Amino acid sequence: MPTPTAPIHLLDLAAQHAAIQPELDAALQQVLRQAAFIQGPAVGEFAQELGAYLGGAQVIPCGNGTDALQLALMSLRLPAGAEVIVPAFTYVATMEAVAILGLRPVCADVLPDTFNLDPAAVAAAITPRTGAIIAVHLFGQCADLTALTALARQHQLALIEDNAQAIGATWQLTEGKAAFAGTVGEVGTTSFFPSKNLGALGDGGALFTRDAARATYLRQLANHGQTRKYYHEHIGLNSRLDTLQAAVLQVKLRHLPVWTAARQRGAAHYDEALGAVPGVQLPVRDPRSTHVFHQYTVTVEAGQRDALQAFLREQGVPSVVYYPVPTHLQPAYQYLGYQAGQFPVAEALCRTVLSLPIHPSLMPEQQGYIAAAVRAFFAGRSS
Repeated sequence: MPTPTAPIHLLDLAAQHAAIQPELDAALQQVLRQAAFIQGPAVGEFAQELGAYLGGAQVIPCGNGTDALQLALMSLRLPAGAEVIVPAFTYVATMEAVAILGLRPVCADVLPDTFNLDPAAVAAAITPRTGAIIAVHLFGQCADLTALTALARQHQLALIEDNAQAIGATWQLTEGKAAFAGTVGEVGTTSFFPSKNLGALGDGGALFTRDAARATYLRQLANHGQTRKYYHEHIGLNSRLDTLQAAVLQVKLRHLPVWTAARQRGAAHYDEALGAVPGVQLPVRDPRSTHVFHQYTVTVEAGQRDALQAFLREQGVPSVVYYPVPTHLQPAYQYLGYQAGQFPVAEALCRTVLSLPIHPSLMPEQQGYIAAAVRAFFAGRSS
């Protein structure tokens, strides 16, 4: 197991930026010359370019991905106390955006293979008080948009897509055409946190919709509820993507297809190198979805995950657990009354998932070393 020539990083933004540094410098210098740091030209230009990339969706930039979720919910005008179904296995922002608006998060379990919302669990969670479903496209592939859209239509619910981890993924619709993640439900949201597949140099987010009236309303909500300065039609937020971040994202968007392809090649490399390792379940792909591999997340034989992570750390291989605690067992949400054991798949995943390094700058020799370290761990356990 020869040591790789360069250190392994969970995410190597320095290498990513070095490859496009002249483009980034030119974009940032343009903003500095214009001195329009809030709602400057790059914000609208980026929104147009991202909308075109997403097949003609309207894009509403905002301050961050959590704001995007909150704004999406605000646009639904749900009554206080209305229920919103969320996955029990996701980052807490999905639940947080619901709770902070005085709505009630209702957890539903996820599928053990794709880690995304289980449509049957969603169906069982719907009550007369349900107003919306938030589908999280976890780790880079779509939740079951066919089943979730059908449930939403059947019960007259809104479907929000939390697309913070799957920008550029597509879902094969029943009518035989594909749609980009985030553009199927009433509203899609995303985050441009630096670690995302399309990441800024700080916070940023956006919403997607194909409804022109909703797009107008969302733009108002994100800008103090106004269309014209000092004339406020709605109670809104101050949630704007600043111009410097938009300029950076414009540059990065042009490279996103190449970076996505590199992530997919890296995932295929892991599949080949780890496919025969006992005790490791590789990421399962839903054949109806493309996968953009925001994370390459394996599940590890019960009781072995933490030991594997410690072993990898000793070998100079970083890894991370997304997520160690399911949303329904977080201390902040104990008021909802959920108990351990209520969502067994989510709870089991929190004990067994492990995400390995995957990013466009990861070299084959580094991946080979990572895979060899995983194999060595399990070989040592079986000897």
